[in-house]
Amino acid sequence: MNQAVYNTKGIITEIQRFSVHDGPGIRTLVFLKGCPLKCKWCCNPETQDMDCQPIVEAGEPKIVGKTVSVAEIMSEVKKDSIYYRRSGGGITLSGGEVLAQPGFAKAILEACNTAGINTAIETSGFASFETIEPLIPFVNLILYDVKHVSDEKHRIFTGQSNSLILSNLAKLSDKNIPLIARIPVIPTFNHTAEEIEAISCYVANLKGVKEIHLLPYHRLGESKYQGLERDYEFNSIEPLSQEDMSKLLEVVKKTGLPCQIGG
Repeated sequence: MNQAVYNTKGIITEIQRFSVHDGPGIRTLVFLKGCPLKCKWCCNPETQDMDCQPIVEAGEPKIVGKTVSVAEIMSEVKKDSIYYRRSGGGITLSGGEVLAQPGFAKAILEACNTAGINTAIETSGFASFETIEPLIPFVNLILYDVKHVSDEKHRIFTGQSNSLILSNLAKLSDKNIPLIARIPVIPTFNHTAEEIEAISCYVANLKGVKEIHLLPYHRLGESKYQGLERDYEFNSIEPLSQEDMSKLLEVVKKTGLPCQIGG
């Protein structure tokens, strides 16, 4: 392995071990900082800004974000290699947006690939395809968020158009990489049966998409906005009931693709 790969540095918020979400098996999640989207419901607002920043958690001030090398990340990731082998797990890069630090992300994925560790990325796909393409050889699974097929509504709730996101998804579907389309189900944004049907039918028509996951909205990140001294615009929005989520899952099942609630 080229030593330059291990020396590559980037900014993360945390490394979370023993996760059973965001990919198969037991996984280690690495949360990268920086995101070009500003989703009104974002549960990780501390990852949106690329820079390190102050936050108050449980009444205690701290700095969120730290610069680390790929070598430091691999030191943590390799601790759980035995669990990856037994469960079919590995590492998942999340955020924020992985593509906001493409060189750093690529170096982590390349190091894991060399070490025989399964890799996945969670992404909104909001970057040029030229930014995404160098990562492809080192990724075993892409968890791709598809929030809406309406460009207007996407702009209102995330601050960005969805045209690049949908274009990149179509291009990735031709690359023979397993893709799981993940739909965050957000009340007032995309929670109707008609909207979920439109999104799920769109992604089901792309040959590379193997599964569809519905991710229920939750308010677990609300305290982070307070800690960052930011307004949480969704403070009056309640999560959907399990019954309502199950009804939406029935809509997705009509596509014929494997689907589930949660990721």
